[in-house]
Amino acid sequence: QVQHVESGGGWVHHGGSLRLSCTTSRIGFSIATVGWYRQAPGTQLELVATITYGGSTNYADSVKSRFTISRDNAQATVDLQMNSLKPEDTAVYYCNVKTNSYNAWGQGTQVTVSS
Repeated sequence: QVQHVESGGGWVHHGGSLRLSCTTSRIGFSIATVGWYRQAPGTQLELVATITYGGSTNYADSVKSRFTISRDNAQATVDLQMNSLKPEDTAVYYCNVKTNSYNAWGQGTQVTVSS
């Protein structure tokens, strides 16, 4: 019911950086928990990072200290800054915005990290 989109994916060499952005409706965003997920070929969807309405963050162990999730409620955006990228980070990345009223997923953006 609520559409949002991801952007910022692309190709980088190992050790490089990318910044993913998710934009959605401002209505309800300030009370939403936002998560970035990823799915590599042949794998299940994996939680990467989440951020609550209060700004509390959680990260998968595999990305902790390399990735940073942040949000801007005024712009209804959530970003994922990805540094020191590894080939293992190659996946389609999805933004999820969830409240009691909706649970919305974006179309995904491809991140490819070469060796």
